[in-house]
Amino acid sequence: MAALGVSGVGIGSNFSQFLQPISIFKSKCRRTTTSTTTTVFSRISNNGSQPSSNGKSEADVIVIGSGIAGLCCGALLARYNQDVLVLESHDVPGGAAHSFEIKDYKFDSGPSLFSGFQSRGPQANPLAQVLDALGESIPCKEYDSWMVYIPEGEFLSRIGPTDFLKDLQTYAGPNAVREWRTLLDAILPLSTAAMALPPLSIRGDWGVLSTAGARYAPSLLKSFAQMGPKGALGATKLLRPFSEILDSLGIKDPFIRNWVDLLAFLLAGVKSDGVLSAEMIYMFSEWYKPGCCLEYPIHGSGAVVDALVRGLNKFNGHLSLKSHVENIVVEDGRAIGVKLRGGQFIRAKKAVVSNASMWDTVNLLPKEVVPKPYQEKIKATPQCESFMHLHLGFDAEGIREDLGIHHIVVNDWERGVDADQNVVLISVPSVLSPNLAPPGKHVLHAYTPGTEPFELWEGLDRRSNEYKELKAQRSEVMWKAVERALGPGFDREKCEVKLVGTPLTHQRFLRRNRGTYGPAIKAGKGSFPGHSTPISQLFCCGDSTFPGIGVPAVAASGAIVANTLVSVSQHSELLDAVGI
Repeated sequence: MAALGVSGVGIGSNFSQFLQPISIFKSKCRRTTTSTTTTVFSRISNNGSQPSSNGKSEADVIVIGSGIAGLCCGALLARYNQDVLVLESHDVPGGAAHSFEIKDYKFDSGPSLFSGFQSRGPQANPLAQVLDALGESIPCKEYDSWMVYIPEGEFLSRIGPTDFLKDLQTYAGPNAVREWRTLLDAILPLSTAAMALPPLSIRGDWGVLSTAGARYAPSLLKSFAQMGPKGALGATKLLRPFSEILDSLGIKDPFIRNWVDLLAFLLAGVKSDGVLSAEMIYMFSEWYKPGCCLEYPIHGSGAVVDALVRGLNKFNGHLSLKSHVENIVVEDGRAIGVKLRGGQFIRAKKAVVSNASMWDTVNLLPKEVVPKPYQEKIKATPQCESFMHLHLGFDAEGIREDLGIHHIVVNDWERGVDADQNVVLISVPSVLSPNLAPPGKHVLHAYTPGTEPFELWEGLDRRSNEYKELKAQRSEVMWKAVERALGPGFDREKCEVKLVGTPLTHQRFLRRNRGTYGPAIKAGKGSFPGHSTPISQLFCCGDSTFPGIGVPAVAASGAIVANTLVSVSQHSELLDAVGI
């Protein structure tokens, strides 16, 4: 899914952010909190009794949770010269994107498939735009392929406009090749509209008419003019399910429909009938245009978190670890601060921003202040399922030298890519970044992407034999996928590190309601909430808010909230400073 591990892949379209009704900015929202990860920084306090390294008792803005969205929001607010305090429950920042180290093996916990880090300018990846605004960069290794294991066989899938055609010819035939060409010819021109507005230009109030509308109107009009009437008409489908575009083009080949469903599911946690066309078109433009590439941070996905924290520190923002928020304090209908687990109150002079999921955020509020319709809407919002994780550290001896970094295993197309125990994603980042493992070793992360039912695990005691037996049973599909990908030279018994994570692990360490990946909101049937809430001065960012799930999307959501909390002139000055 976009955010789960394939999280750096597109954004939910730049253009779609502006096309969404303005009322979205006046609605509800939410997202994830934190986890366990990388290094310690000079401005970080890990004294649980103190809100920050200098004992802050108030700030202009308090951000709850240091996930990607929370850090983007906090760091940009600091860049805007706001006094910002990011509160993190755990002892390391990063949320679902954190890294951790065991026996000198450095593991990713979530995102591992990235692109667009090096992009710059108006059409850049949202996270890249935030990093650019902060004056930070992430050294990466480039690559262009991943291994695919499907019922029809196995092949090395390369991104780019032509290489995939060879695989289609082999595994699906000439008709699939024709339909794929038809699809690319139709949607790649639409990427001009889908990428017409820089994510960093969006804000959650009517000031967006200045920072996005007026500022980029010429380029928008030019892009529509270049597409012609037919293309402009196609652009009206950007906020509709991608399956409607497939249907309108007469794309019927089963292999292509399955493949597109897989890409959609990895991107947004839903199949093609539930993902926004804008998201898919943006991703296609990133993966199937000439000269495109994938990127992996040299120091692991934790390097993304490190860069954002450096940006926060650089502009005098503050990150406080081991600072668990017990409640959001509301007075006269306004969020005025938070109370920590130890009882300490920290005042927010301007706003509180929650990077927790919508379900977890509402639980931080006094029930009596939350309008009943709002509570009921959140309760009724469908959830993606949770994850199974397998983290391994092992000797590279006997493993083929041409091993790739990423592997995707689909066991049965008929069951659907969203079926439990059916799709396994595998990342071996030490292939590109040997520093993530001891010399001569490999580090591996395998997972089922948001398809593990929480109900199987609910109520189990993590110390019980029943829990241990279920872990062994439900992790077997990942072990078999790893053995298939690594070949006969791999021996599970010889692994030096073996860690199995379950939905309860997700719930416990990431503080995710039911260990969920996020809201399962289908395009055409609903939309991700905006960033304001019924509580004055309480905002939300992350994967429970527009534009949705995935690293680029949550980075955009954090930026939108930060932009909303400053003046239009400050926002415009930042856009001028970064050249967009």
